Amino acid sequence: MSHAFPNRRVPIPGFDRIDHVSLPAAEAAGAGPISRLPYSLRILVEHVLRQTADSRDAAASVAAITRRGPDSDTVPFLPRRILMQDASGLPVLADLLALQAAVRERGGNPQRVRPRLPMDLVVDHAVEVDHWGTPRAAEQNLALEMERHKDRYRFLRWAQTRLTGLRIIPPGAGICHQLNLEKLAEVVSVTSDDHGRPLAGFDSVLGTDSHTTMINALSVFGWGVGGIEATGAALGEPNALKVPDVIGLRLTGSLQPGVLATDLALSLTAMLREHGVVQKIVEFCGPGLHRLSVPDRATISNMAPEYGATMAFFPADEATLAYLRATGRADEHVALVRAYLEAQGMLRSSHTPEPDFNDVIEFDLSTVRATVAGPHRPNQKLTLSQVPSYFTALTGQRDGRALANGDVVIASITSCTNTSNPRALVAAGLLARNAIRKGLSAAPLVKTSFAPGSRSAGELLTATGLQRSLDQLGFHVVGHGCTTCMGNSGPLDPAVEQAVREQELEVAAVISGNRNFEGRIHPSVKLGYLASPPLVVAFALAGTVAVNLETAAIGQDPDGQDVHLSDLWPSDAEIDEVIATGSANRSGHRLPGEPRHIELSLWDSIDHPTSEDYDWDSEEGFIRKPPFFDDSLARPLVTGDIRGARPLLVLGDAVTTDHISPVSRITAGSAAGNWLGERGVPAHRFASFSARRLNHDVMVRGAFANPRLHNLLLDTEGGRTRLFPEGTVLPVSAAAALYAERREPAVVVAGYGYGAGSARDWAAKATRLLGVHAVIARSFERIHRTNLAAMGILPLQLPPDAVLDISGEETFDLIGAENALQPGGRANLRVFKDGRLLIEVTLLSSVMTQDETVWLSHGGLLPKILAEAADTLA
Repeated sequence: MSHAFPNRRVPIPGFDRIDHVSLPAAEAAGAGPISRLPYSLRILVEHVLRQTADSRDAAASVAAITRRGPDSDTVPFLPRRILMQDASGLPVLADLLALQAAVRERGGNPQRVRPRLPMDLVVDHAVEVDHWGTPRAAEQNLALEMERHKDRYRFLRWAQTRLTGLRIIPPGAGICHQLNLEKLAEVVSVTSDDHGRPLAGFDSVLGTDSHTTMINALSVFGWGVGGIEATGAALGEPNALKVPDVIGLRLTGSLQPGVLATDLALSLTAMLREHGVVQKIVEFCGPGLHRLSVPDRATISNMAPEYGATMAFFPADEATLAYLRATGRADEHVALVRAYLEAQGMLRSSHTPEPDFNDVIEFDLSTVRATVAGPHRPNQKLTLSQVPSYFTALTGQRDGRALANGDVVIASITSCTNTSNPRALVAAGLLARNAIRKGLSAAPLVKTSFAPGSRSAGELLTATGLQRSLDQLGFHVVGHGCTTCMGNSGPLDPAVEQAVREQELEVAAVISGNRNFEGRIHPSVKLGYLASPPLVVAFALAGTVAVNLETAAIGQDPDGQDVHLSDLWPSDAEIDEVIATGSANRSGHRLPGEPRHIELSLWDSIDHPTSEDYDWDSEEGFIRKPPFFDDSLARPLVTGDIRGARPLLVLGDAVTTDHISPVSRITAGSAAGNWLGERGVPAHRFASFSARRLNHDVMVRGAFANPRLHNLLLDTEGGRTRLFPEGTVLPVSAAAALYAERREPAVVVAGYGYGAGSARDWAAKATRLLGVHAVIARSFERIHRTNLAAMGILPLQLPPDAVLDISGEETFDLIGAENALQPGGRANLRVFKDGRLLIEVTLLSSVMTQDETVWLSHGGLLPKILAEAADTLA
């Protein structure tokens, strides 16, 4: 390959006024075997060529991508746009605005820290299921949401006046992932170059929610990152991306009748989690690919964080173009997308040669059966006959109000994973209709709800009349947003809560979402199962997960005859017919930001300031000034050896970001609840950790406060630890504060898969506020590992053969910690007890890029940006 090659822009055939950077031309000029790369990496090549001005730099980056060896270099990646939801997006906006103020205070030019990329923020994570089972539930829940979150929404309305390029989609429109799929994503975007000439390129996105990968179904390059990384990208800081391995997932065969995309997604989640795809891209190929619609693909891509992949990418084909047309994209734009893909050699067909992958996994679609995942992880795959195997014995009687282990108390068709899928929704509606015809009803203690991911998703069921059947079973629409799956399930019946607590019952939630981590859905519900929308309805009818729905009756008709699931399940032909009828009757798709007049009117009526600086709340408020630019936090934690460190927590495997930074309601008696109560906040106004993310004092008291967290320094679950040398049991935040007061560094020790779950920057931010200098784990999930480095916390990996038997009485020395600030570096861990050396282990650095080294040297990404901007003359 030559040291440089021409990086010319040429018109798109058929669109002479629009230029593009041609991949075939670059390959012909010596850029390497681009056409043999996986489709996902070809998009990365296009970004590098389009965005890198110097041809030699571009050549070096393209060479790194085409080589794809075990020691691949990093390449710069800057997305087209940023996508946020309110829970994770609000801190991004607050950090941006606080950063501008900090630069101004230091005599720098705040224009240096203005957003360079378009940002979309969808307000979708605040609606809660307070009202259900009534036709007015959605309207009532929206009214409660607007009242509860008026302080947060006041800040968002002000931020709209201060940040150019920020578009906010108000509450009630739907979830960010589905709106991204239906409306925001372009597949091919057109901007203007420095000379004002239109320039086309592949669409790409970084999102502050881990399930941003849902957009990979539409052949858009993008994934979830922490809010800290998103802030950097918005400011024009390229993401230093270590060229990932790409695993080809070759699909063969076709799904059996009655099997849905949800079943396939859950089956793939279990298989790929076991195979190991963390830090890798999964790209789909094979003859079975054309049998999956874009909504089917979206169900699969949404789950990528659950199997650990960076992306779950589907190449563009005729189904991609058909989806763009079906969702109301302009004919001219669809024609441009086709012309661009064809010009780049990127429109896949059944005759297209398969790319060169790092590895290939074969998967026969015909092997998939009806699947449920649970009771605690999305990769715990179960057949229907295996679901009741969790229970060795049942207690209690179902005589009206009685409860037993395994009883379903929440059944929710919730928004994220499945409500982009018409087949799944129609199957649920038809099953509900068939159940009603058989005289069945939902079990009396089940809280039922339906939260469509967009207006169009709900309109399909309304247009077909199936929503009436769901309503009769209690599955009324409760709102258009992320509800039960992320913990906004709302209250249970007080009698149910009391029975669960007094009898210490293990009751269940069955939802059609993507996360069932312990303590996430509802603090009183220990068991969480993921299932397709029709199976959610089925379990609501059965009222228990302690039953084999393959063989046992789901209920009895008015004549006392047993009714089985097979009696209710609709045929594929019936589902297809209903979808065709419903699509013809639907009123069309609304643009994002144009929900029905009531929501838009409520949003526009919010009073907000127009001043340059925000009047931040006092300490008990929701919208407080972020502290991460204060001198105490804007400095490096690791500058040399770390000596005399205390293990703040010792944790096992599969600790999630839900364990580290919960989203659940703040309860009375918790460290956060006590702190708020001491400041005069009544318990009913505590809200959730998700809503309080801009109150750092609340969030630090919520760190590691998940009631299901198992700290090995204690025999009980919950957010407490043991302070040493005293041995006193304290809330984690209180113990950390005492260690900080004594100037004793703190570390966290964990097992495999540390930090799985959401792209939750507060899991890293709270860890930093606790004073944790390093996290020592067997392995890390991608997003949380990056977030730790972005907050200045050193991630270190234990070798597989190392044995640490920690009681908490030990102290740690990390010798050569500064060496571990570099990719490939090492540090020696020395463990002492009573002044005696117990063990010495060499730890591997989990720092991946030189950019992360720079972050750590400044104490994090935000302090690094501040230092650079403040150093620039105004």
